[in-house]
Amino acid sequence: MASAQVQSSTNDTNGLQATPSSPPGDALRVHEHFYINGLWVAPRGHGSIEVIQASNETVIGRIPEGVDADAAAAVAAARAAFERWSQTTPQERGVYLDKITAGLRARADELADLIAREVGMPLKLAAMIQVGSPLATFAGYAKMVDEFAWEHTVGHSRVLREPVGVVACITPWNYPLHQIAAKVGAALAAGCTVVLKPSEVAPLNAFVLAEIIEQAGLPAGVFNLVSGYGPGVGEALVRHPDVDMVSFTGSTRAGRRISEVAAGTIKRVTLELGGKSASVILEDADLAAAVKGTLNACFLNSGQTCSAHTRMLVPEARYEEAARLAVEGAKSFTVGDPLQPGVRLGPLVSSAQRERVRGYIRAGLEDGAELLCGGADAPAGLDSGYYVQPTIFGHVHPDSTIAQEEIFGPVLSIITYRSEAEAVRIANGTPYGLGGAVWAGSDERAIDVARRLRTGQVDINGGGFNGQAPFGGYKQSGNGRELGSYGLDEFLEYKSLQCRTPRST
Repeated sequence: MASAQVQSSTNDTNGLQATPSSPPGDALRVHEHFYINGLWVAPRGHGSIEVIQASNETVIGRIPEGVDADAAAAVAAARAAFERWSQTTPQERGVYLDKITAGLRARADELADLIAREVGMPLKLAAMIQVGSPLATFAGYAKMVDEFAWEHTVGHSRVLREPVGVVACITPWNYPLHQIAAKVGAALAAGCTVVLKPSEVAPLNAFVLAEIIEQAGLPAGVFNLVSGYGPGVGEALVRHPDVDMVSFTGSTRAGRRISEVAAGTIKRVTLELGGKSASVILEDADLAAAVKGTLNACFLNSGQTCSAHTRMLVPEARYEEAARLAVEGAKSFTVGDPLQPGVRLGPLVSSAQRERVRGYIRAGLEDGAELLCGGADAPAGLDSGYYVQPTIFGHVHPDSTIAQEEIFGPVLSIITYRSEAEAVRIANGTPYGLGGAVWAGSDERAIDVARRLRTGQVDINGGGFNGQAPFGGYKQSGNGRELGSYGLDEFLEYKSLQCRTPRST
């Protein structure tokens, strides 16, 4: 286990140490070691990174800042473990995934509290989404290994699905454990070995997962954890010749850089990047339900969701009614400490993120949008913490800054249109294509419009998130898919064996 209280092992000369479990609740969590090759290992560098509680700006933890040598050690461990792990049966891998699921379930309350502090999502939602989703993902892959078609016959060829190799998983801060589970769960199920670099902004949950994986008895080197900054240890992983695949979730800017660096070794890269998703409300839709659903999808996690529905497209004739409903709905999003009951909108994750969002709100005003509620000032009575008011702009021009760029905060833009064709053009008129919604008087009509949207997933009349469906984007929202069997596919290679006579599987 990784915490401040370090107990030396019998191999201190190599920097290998074992540490007890981290403290719960308000206690400071200090992690001084990486998890590499089944051991807690002293970092090669001397830097550290403080983790800040978003709601009150206090230090709640500290992690090591990795360097190139740490990345290399983790990759070497993963490479050494790959041959044996890749030859395990799917059922054997499923047993380990079940153990990880059980470990997460045992520490679910602790993780929900921890992520609420790291990220700022209200505690009740954090328990359901930030912890519930990773639990379902690991459990799903534990079951899927028994059902997946690992080989099949085509003519006289036997087609095999085999693990791609050593995978670097680089994950974001907004849904930290969810994104880790989507990558690590699928990679382990596929037979890959993993080096995880979590976001330095919300990394503490990843160290808890490493403790759980250690307790599950996963073979040494199959899972490795290093922390640090993207331009440092992150790039070291991406350019390493022994990394076969990089799975990254984060900003489009960072995704471009990863693509450039990874090109040097022609490794597989999957990217889940930014979004500017449109909620298209057609004239025959239930407007009250559509506005409420759009607000929920926009303000979830204080707007720090890559697939957030941040553009609400409404018929010009229904603008006034839609604007009124949106403002009324925004009043129900109580802003405050995410650990307190009744709070629906917590803080943003950092001061940098808060200033970024406030800058976009000012840009909206400068571009002439109508400020219907909210604004760039801090919410009343919340001078400490990274809080931003739920903000709604009306009469937003489709080409304006706030309608084109990802804000990543609780900011909704209402855009009007005059025809269905114009609505589709506006919805498709950004560099992104990750999520979206269509609201109509019938599912059939909504689906007809959804087929014309260039985006990875579309919610039809409020259809809920499906963790078994493929998640990913078009255009600059990335490439590749996560979750379900589609996520497992990303970590597998095809191999065809040409036999002299047809054979059945």
